[in-house]
Amino acid sequence: MLPAQGPKHPIVRHVRFCGIRTSWSTVGDGEFFCPGCGGDRNYRRRTGLRRFTVLGIPLLSRGATGPVVECAACHGRFGTDVLDHPTTVRFSAMLRDAVHTVALAVLAAGGTTSRTVRETAVGIVRSAGAEDCTEERLIDLVAALAADTGRFVMDPGPCGAALAIELHEALEPLAPHLALVGRESILLQGARIALADGSYSPAEREVLSIVGGELQLCSDDTARLLLAASATLP
Repeated sequence: MLPAQGPKHPIVRHVRFCGIRTSWSTVGDGEFFCPGCGGDRNYRRRTGLRRFTVLGIPLLSRGATGPVVECAACHGRFGTDVLDHPTTVRFSAMLRDAVHTVALAVLAAGGTTSRTVRETAVGIVRSAGAEDCTEERLIDLVAALAADTGRFVMDPGPCGAALAIELHEALEPLAPHLALVGRESILLQGARIALADGSYSPAEREVLSIVGGELQLCSDDTARLLLAASATLP
């Protein structure tokens, strides 16, 4: 004999009567550094239209929202300021260009006659990713930039007008994305080049002070780092 069964309870489904629904439209795309994934990903730039719905049926507009940046991989949505962060590939290129420009500026201030200085500069630039760098290329670039006097009307300083611009263009966009130790490292690499043939010359010290300023280092910290680097001289 089968045991008696109790009454069956009906399945209750909760239906959302009303709410706000957002319809998204894609207005652009590209590649960015996704803070959710932690790497370079494709993204869609999207804008949304918010609507009041009743039983899932859109009735009244509640205005626009966005734009947002949506990761194609994790589908996370972020503010458009996330696009200000360079991709990994772009960041590597910016870092390579920064070290290369600092090397040129130091060479322009201290001269290219010392073989030790040239070799030190080449080694540092190659380590930053410019593997095809040679002494001849650096010398030619220093000469070409020293002859470029038409780009900027101001006191050119010890590294020349063209290199003053190059330093600003290479370091100013990079500095906000580098930790303090990274900014100090770029300055110290320039110091290594300057010190390869002995103590700083006044022009080299002035150029390195400009580099420190472009890297958002205060003058006291720049002076401290340059002094510490010179203390390693034999």
